[in-house]
Amino acid sequence: MDLTPLRCLVNSISRFIHLVTCRVSNTMPAEKDFRDTVSLLKHLKPVLDDVANQEAPQDEALLKECEVLDIAINEAREFLEKWSPRMSKILCVLQSKALFLKIQSSSVQLSCILCRLFESSPTSSSLSKAQFCMQEIENLKLGQLSKHIEEILECQKDLKIPGEHLMKIIESLHLTSSQDLLNEHIALEKEKLKAEDNNTEGDLGQISQTLDLMSRIRDYVVGLEKFKAVDGIRIPSHFRCPLSLELMLDPVIVSSGQTFERAAIQKWLDHGLERCPKTGYKLSHKNLIPNHTVKALITTWCSENKVKLSSSLSHGDDHQRPLQSGDSASKSSVEAQKGGEKGHQISRGESDKFDQSSPEHSYVHSRSESESSAVSSIEYAPAAETEISRISNNQDNVNDKSVDIKSESSYDELTSTSHVEKLINALKCSSTETQTAAARELRFLAKYNMENRIIIGECGAIAPLISLLHSDVGLTQEHAVTALLNLSINGEIKARIAAEGALDPLIHVLRTGNSGAKENAAAALFSISLLDEYRIKIGRSGAVKPLVDLLGSGTTRGKKDAATALFNLSIFHENKARIVQAGAVKHLVRLMDPTSEMVDKAVALLANLSTITEGYTAIAREGGIPLLVEIVDTGSQRGKENAASILLQMCINSSKYCRSVLQEGAVPPLVALSQCGTPRAKEKAQQLLSHFRNQRENAVSRGRS
Repeated sequence: MDLTPLRCLVNSISRFIHLVTCRVSNTMPAEKDFRDTVSLLKHLKPVLDDVANQEAPQDEALLKECEVLDIAINEAREFLEKWSPRMSKILCVLQSKALFLKIQSSSVQLSCILCRLFESSPTSSSLSKAQFCMQEIENLKLGQLSKHIEEILECQKDLKIPGEHLMKIIESLHLTSSQDLLNEHIALEKEKLKAEDNNTEGDLGQISQTLDLMSRIRDYVVGLEKFKAVDGIRIPSHFRCPLSLELMLDPVIVSSGQTFERAAIQKWLDHGLERCPKTGYKLSHKNLIPNHTVKALITTWCSENKVKLSSSLSHGDDHQRPLQSGDSASKSSVEAQKGGEKGHQISRGESDKFDQSSPEHSYVHSRSESESSAVSSIEYAPAAETEISRISNNQDNVNDKSVDIKSESSYDELTSTSHVEKLINALKCSSTETQTAAARELRFLAKYNMENRIIIGECGAIAPLISLLHSDVGLTQEHAVTALLNLSINGEIKARIAAEGALDPLIHVLRTGNSGAKENAAAALFSISLLDEYRIKIGRSGAVKPLVDLLGSGTTRGKKDAATALFNLSIFHENKARIVQAGAVKHLVRLMDPTSEMVDKAVALLANLSTITEGYTAIAREGGIPLLVEIVDTGSQRGKENAASILLQMCINSSKYCRSVLQEGAVPPLVALSQCGTPRAKEKAQQLLSHFRNQRENAVSRGRS
């Protein structure tokens, strides 16, 4: 009898056990159920091995039940592979329950069949193992947390839920901090949005109930001692952010009229959520207006109660941290936070990349490899976002006694149209000192205040600032390009800057400016390249070569800006050859050295370039294969994913490169990646290993013939 279903089941059990061992941590929802299911399968597997070794007769019922259990295990495996910490913990527990119970039910049925088979073969020593296995499986209590949550969902409409029941959910799912609660709230809202788009009423009903439960959990948590007060002083409810649940440090008003902590509502918006968290109504715009009244009241309250803002409100940093790139935690990212506003156009575009790269989308193949690479580089473009209000050391240390320069902190206030018009007139005067001072002031006004950007743009500052990009005075040029960069945070002004002919002057700055000016010119080109039509124009305008030069010889910050801009340009297929021909691959291979602090950026850009012949050929020529294999072995998750993608492109297009990859010892790290990488990384690793097997089998066939 064909034992294929049985052997497939044994293989699926081994894969599932390995996956749970690699991926499941103590903080994962349903962690206990996953580990209990592994325990169940570990009891069952030796009994199945006995059958596979023909110690018991087989029948159709056995093989049929093997197929049923195999399907159930693979469904649970796929569920685990797709799970991400950004997904809802509560929904994960609820949705996984059916999978665990299906495995348990099928395992019981299979154990019964095995006991019957071993009973008909009295010489077998496996009967006691099968009986013990069935007893252990029946005694397992899977889905208990899910059952607890379901009972609460059922009764929450009519009854007040006891605090200890809510606390069990809070502790079991590690929803113990304001950040955990905010992340769960955002994840549930995103699932609701997805269910509404797909018009799935059943899912929508469950999600709506879960959101009601989340509201009760948040209300309960606010009453806990750790949330009630700071420095022992009870926080007035109207000073507490409805999203973060903590005392507001930087309160802002959204279009619905509600007030939130800036970092918390910005995170909400960055995840693509367009409804007010409090009213549920769609926001008519995403501008965040400082609520000076509430801020003054909070400041007064803190002063009267001797609450220290600097220590008690350090949670504000926690909200910002997830929005930063891992390798750009420099002075520039701090300045961007001081500015109080992330660029709406940029942050929204990049948040889309975050969403697309989440595991639930990882199995959807992009129409082109370049798009796939772009989506995969989730740690890449946000680095540029934090650079949007960068000021170089030279700018910070300006000490020109002939120019009246205000301190940076004074630019945080709203300016007036008349004042901006005076500054614009100063930009046009013949005195370079006056031009420099005016450009500097416009730069800082545009850096700190959203409304100021609009005023400056509408008063006609763009054209004279662009003209100053050709200034022979390095500092004037630097202030002008930085002012344009800060203005480009506003999407409409960004388009106007591009339309008024900024591309060639920005490229001129890239070629001739000082280091700070070059860095900000590269960041400005990245900002403009977020407009699809200009991604093509920038590539055709001659920007690629100076960006590549900056990648090779710039400061560390300049190299990061250049890499970010080139990455975005490389999404357009036509630009890939330009980037390779300009010599970028040589620099990128060098930047794959771990000491460069740019490994993930370099590999992400190379993943795009490797989709053309010139690209993967240059990577091999520059000695990139050993470094790529090393990244597959020891790199970050995203680095491994992109490195595997590059190696796959090289191997399927050249048997010579395939041999080189094998000689570098790529198989062991690829096997590990195929088991424990991101979904896309596992897919690439499995394709590579399959390609290696096919190559070996073809070689054997040729040898025999």
